[in-house]
Amino acid sequence: QKTVGGFGRYQWLHVTLISLPGLMLASQNLLNNFVSGTPVHHCSLPANFSLYNLSHHQLLNVFIPLDSSGNRLDRCRRYAEPQWQLLAANNSANISQLQTEECVDGWTFDHSEFQATTVSEWNLVCSLHPLKQMIQTIYMGGVLAGAIIYGGLSDRFGRRSVLIWSYLQLGIFGCSSALSPSYSAYCIFRFLSGMAVSGIILNGVSLKVEWIPTKARTLVGTLTSFFVTFGQMILAGLAYWLRDWRKLQVFVCAPHFLFFAYSWWYSESARWLVLNRRSEDALKNLHRVARINGKPEMIDKLTLEVLKSHMSKEIESSRSSFTAYDLLKSRGMRRISICLIAVWFSTSFAYYGLAMDLQRFGVSIYLIQIIFGAVDLPAKLLALGMLSYLGRRISQATCLFLSAIIIFANILVPTDMQAVRTTLACLGKGFTSASFTTVYLYTGELYPTAIRQTGMGFVSTMARVGSMAAPAVLILDEVFPALPSIVYGGAAVLAGCFACFLPETLNIPLPDTIEDVEGKWGVALKELKETEATGLNAL
Repeated sequence: QKTVGGFGRYQWLHVTLISLPGLMLASQNLLNNFVSGTPVHHCSLPANFSLYNLSHHQLLNVFIPLDSSGNRLDRCRRYAEPQWQLLAANNSANISQLQTEECVDGWTFDHSEFQATTVSEWNLVCSLHPLKQMIQTIYMGGVLAGAIIYGGLSDRFGRRSVLIWSYLQLGIFGCSSALSPSYSAYCIFRFLSGMAVSGIILNGVSLKVEWIPTKARTLVGTLTSFFVTFGQMILAGLAYWLRDWRKLQVFVCAPHFLFFAYSWWYSESARWLVLNRRSEDALKNLHRVARINGKPEMIDKLTLEVLKSHMSKEIESSRSSFTAYDLLKSRGMRRISICLIAVWFSTSFAYYGLAMDLQRFGVSIYLIQIIFGAVDLPAKLLALGMLSYLGRRISQATCLFLSAIIIFANILVPTDMQAVRTTLACLGKGFTSASFTTVYLYTGELYPTAIRQTGMGFVSTMARVGSMAAPAVLILDEVFPALPSIVYGGAAVLAGCFACFLPETLNIPLPDTIEDVEGKWGVALKELKETEATGLNAL
């Protein structure tokens, strides 16, 4: 990379173009908050209600009871018979004794916040309310399947090919979701969209990392994550402007056809090409990068013989084929994988536990989405400073421990102090977002080129499991209100402890083979033992 210009013009264009889709990927992960938002609703009045010469407010008093709080209309029940006595000024009827029934004539939805959502279109309320969260669970199941499938495919067929296909898949099936005639069809399209999202994220990260010089990885990895941050705020603006779930679905998915169109410009990872015994193609790509970076004189100097001599060890290792089993069979890779599994799961678990139920905060869902996006800016700048000066391991553990502390602190805040609770939730979300930024960069640096995508796909599957489990934990709120926060915070503490056992990668060249990782891990263990021995002797 230094020979062809280091971090030159090509790398700037390459990183920018791969990062642009992040503006829309944030929309995919959080889309269910708006596409499946639950409007205020109540049972529809009987078909002949227009025969009564009463105002709408009076009709609601006659036909719709109040809920258990007594502050709003019940959303799932109505009186079995009209209760005319409730219109009397001196009424003293015992409302709790009045007979009610389910919404046999359907529901009436308030369209002031949402014009149309999947909830209002397919009546996903009351007994069918779990189907709303099922959409997000199915989508995350697709992301999980994509991490498993596309992680392995990209190590076999290349990062560029799988990334190009993923753009096209998300464009096609994302826009098809907007045309879904039924709930089942929509869930299928969302599952396929989730698979494509995994392909874009995993291959985009690897393709960036493998073309960036070692010293630039921290800065580039953190700055490009701001595309996802701004994407969250763009989602809030689009959702506020459109208010219709089908239109919103098209607007966040159609840009991927543009990403697909220009992605053919990408160069395949030279590292991957060499390790897959395609040194001639790797040399062509390096020559192309040298020309774009204004280093044409290096084309004659960089020959096939020079390339092979510099990567003889990597070429030799490419004779072996690797599977996910290789991530666990050796001591160093096994420890790295186990620690990363814990970090990925807990980060995603806490993140989506906070971000996927915005309506519970009691303020405008569009405003809270912007706030949740904006809080990532200072959090990621903090992560950038920590990654650059403290290293990856300390940064990862610190972000997880701080998010856990804030989640636990929120348990002690009274429920009537909504502003304080919302502020703490935003801070907790900011640190989990910083943890995401760190773990994406960290994982790409820990796994060798030979199995980098297989490794990222393997450990990121646990993030998808965490994102699928997070909404289910909210049900525990009915048992004990503080229980979900205890679970989220406890998972973050556990992951922070695991992160402390990962090797440091700050300013260390990317490993290309499993032997590279084992060598570095062996050195790290030796240094750790020497440090412990020194400490014991001092005592």
